[in-house]
Amino acid sequence: MTPVTTDGRILGEALSSQADLLVQWGGVVPNLAQDAHAKAIDKVVADALANAGVQEEDLSAVAVTIGPGLSMCLRVGVSKARDIARVHRLPMVGVHHMEAHALVARLTEKGVEFPFVVLLVSGGHNLLLLAQDVGQYTQLGTTVDDAIGEAYDKTARLLGLDLKRGGGPALEQLALEGNPKAFNFSVPMRQRQNCNFSYAGLKNQVRLAIAAKNINAEVPLSETDTEERRLRADMAASFQRVAVLHLEDRCRRALEWARKIDPSVACLVVSGGVASNQVVRSRLNYITQEVGLRLVCPPPRLCTDNGVMVAWAGVEHYNRGMTQPPPPIDEPLDAWLDLRPRWQLGEILEEGVADAHKRSLKKTGTHPSLTAQVRSYAEGNC
Repeated sequence: MTPVTTDGRILGEALSSQADLLVQWGGVVPNLAQDAHAKAIDKVVADALANAGVQEEDLSAVAVTIGPGLSMCLRVGVSKARDIARVHRLPMVGVHHMEAHALVARLTEKGVEFPFVVLLVSGGHNLLLLAQDVGQYTQLGTTVDDAIGEAYDKTARLLGLDLKRGGGPALEQLALEGNPKAFNFSVPMRQRQNCNFSYAGLKNQVRLAIAAKNINAEVPLSETDTEERRLRADMAASFQRVAVLHLEDRCRRALEWARKIDPSVACLVVSGGVASNQVVRSRLNYITQEVGLRLVCPPPRLCTDNGVMVAWAGVEHYNRGMTQPPPPIDEPLDAWLDLRPRWQLGEILEEGVADAHKRSLKKTGTHPSLTAQVRSYAEGNC
């Protein structure tokens, strides 16, 4: 939870991490994640307000993530946010999690003006978007199966790495010791002329190579001999080289498409947990320089999920009058909540997408995309 002023000053922060749970169970266990959210939320909110030196009644509005995500975890945050807004009669902003990642660069970097291209890379998502305004996005590409962050995490587990800091950072560190051309993994989807991502095939290539080399994930990296460590490092470096090449391919095409739509595009914003990876940043900086654009990445602490990005997305909407009224003062505890576990951010660009895949991409739940919703509000239909 993070109070942020309408001019972008971060007043105070507080967080509660579930990293230990993720390591213990090898991923997210929904009911355990919900319990951890529920146990932590009151203290996190109280600490954030205390660190900021403000009271609940001093707030101008309350922003909260309503999707996408696990509905049982979204419910905890939305319930708390609605309670604060109800008691103090504050307007609310229901935030799209991925838009929060996309907009945080406008808080941390000067001169990030619309339109710009956004690459969102995390454990659960890969998205390429043309950001035309707050709430106005064209989806250029998305994840067909596994996201890059999930592929990093799975490979790190198969290599027996310490996951306490996260699989991605652990694999990136080990890859520094390896030969990135030791294993000849193929780059995904080079025959597909679109901007979509697929990491399931690469993940399977790595799994088979690890099995062929008899690498035992039950033996931690710290307990291996020099030869075994070098083998694992080569595997990590080879995986990373191809994983990032896939990002490069898709980003080159997305920048080309975006500039056809709007030639005034001036930068590529990269956010999400994988945006902290220095190889990713270096290679994407290279391709943006090739076409005369600027690469913008938020500070690493704001690339992973955080309260600052949600608060800032709320500010962006609030400053444009895009809010909802406070909940009814007599709202019952079991009131229906607007939770959107599957929620598309932008309208899909039709170019380069096969008909069958267009249909699959559009099956993102019962809610219209955020972009369609904002346009409807602007036209006075809601």
